Amino acid sequence: MPELPEVEVTKLGIAPFLEGNVISKIAVYQPQLRWMVPDEVQLACQQAINSVTRRAKYLFINTDVGALVMHLGMSGKMRVVDIGLPRKKHDHIEIELVTGKKLVFNDARRFGSCLWQSPTELPLKILRSLGPEPLTDEFDASVLFSKSRGKVSPVKSFIMDNAVVVGVGNIYANESLFKSGIDPRRAAGKVSLKRYKLLTNNIKEVLASAINQGGTTLKDFAQADGSPGYFAQHLLVYGRAGDDCEVCQRPIRSVVIGQRNTFYCIQCQK
Repeated sequence: MPELPEVEVTKLGIAPFLEGNVISKIAVYQPQLRWMVPDEVQLACQQAINSVTRRAKYLFINTDVGALVMHLGMSGKMRVVDIGLPRKKHDHIEIELVTGKKLVFNDARRFGSCLWQSPTELPLKILRSLGPEPLTDEFDASVLFSKSRGKVSPVKSFIMDNAVVVGVGNIYANESLFKSGIDPRRAAGKVSLKRYKLLTNNIKEVLASAINQGGTTLKDFAQADGSPGYFAQHLLVYGRAGDDCEVCQRPIRSVVIGQRNTFYCIQCQK
């Protein structure tokens, strides 16, 4: 599943082609995605795109009359190609631009979405309970510490809760907890403010590093063969069960927490 860095890189990849451009046509070939694509998305036709923004893992294509709100789901990808290029299998939505380019949304598993946000209505329900963005000043150790008091759930599940902080997916939760020396199984309410300060800094560092690494793929969004998927990253624990820890050389262990595979070092993480 694309996580926040992949979505941010997608935003950075498509924005130069969309911002300041005018939508000439929106073709919806498969309206049944995670939710039905509403007819209101057609309101964006003939509208200039003011900006492309991100909230959590949702991408907003903003116009004066409203915004297309898109989510990549589990397998979604976006690419920018010439209008004349034929559709590929699982190309469900095409947003044509007056410049002769089109933004293509491809989603094999159809867990992605394309919704409509009117500027005169309340935010979509899926957006109302989202926590702070992890790469902003709004997210700091006090947020984690105050929200965690009394919590008996594992700290890994806690930081992956979008109501606490958005966008800390499985890969980056594993990596941040390792760099902070925190056992992912520890109860969130038992983690001290001092350790949450370290964890907050590492969440920011790990996500920012992943986005920077993904920046090398930005040119691929305008290639006919499609946008990049996961970009190459050096991971310290994620997916490395049985391998030696790079710090202490003890084997990395794996356990399931909240139905997600979790990787940790019993020596380095307490």
